[in-house]
Amino acid sequence: MRIIAGTYGGRKLHPVPGNKTRPTTDKVRESIFNMIGPYFQGGNFLDLFAGSGAVALEALSRGMQAAVLVDRQFAAIKTIKQNATIITDQDQSVRVWKMPAEHALQKLAQAQERFDIIFLDPPYAQQQMVKQLAEITELQLLRPGGLVICETDRTAELGEIPDYDLVRQKDYGLTLVTIYRGKEPAA
Repeated sequence: MRIIAGTYGGRKLHPVPGNKTRPTTDKVRESIFNMIGPYFQGGNFLDLFAGSGAVALEALSRGMQAAVLVDRQFAAIKTIKQNATIITDQDQSVRVWKMPAEHALQKLAQAQERFDIIFLDPPYAQQQMVKQLAEITELQLLRPGGLVICETDRTAELGEIPDYDLVRQKDYGLTLVTIYRGKEPAA
């Protein structure tokens, strides 16, 4: 596992030990960034089920300015912190939170934080994407026109979601990536 492109491209990342975390493969991660970027000039990134932190660190390597990485597993948090040491640019902010996704969403809303891109990749057995997308809208965590990337298994039935435009959906065998754009508020 490695950072694929950008400032830190080629640097190796550590996986989360054990089998409780399913990492996003390099192939899927590269494809995601080719669909949404592939490079950025600033912006805030939220990775709600961060695992090793590879997706958010890839976003930072490709130009995002700041990222919040959330996971509830101690082993994942330890791995994220270890992997984050490769991000050395002083302009970039990496915050790592050990807590359930629901608590993180509430905490971010209380701080009135907004994100340009939100990545959702919960354990496949615990997918609640539609509920989480609704909560993101209700808490106003996505900037107008921002993107939400959902990584699910193929059995997840994601299609049209209120308050979002379906941008693209791509099947990678066992993995399905669905990208939504938050609808602009009515004038």
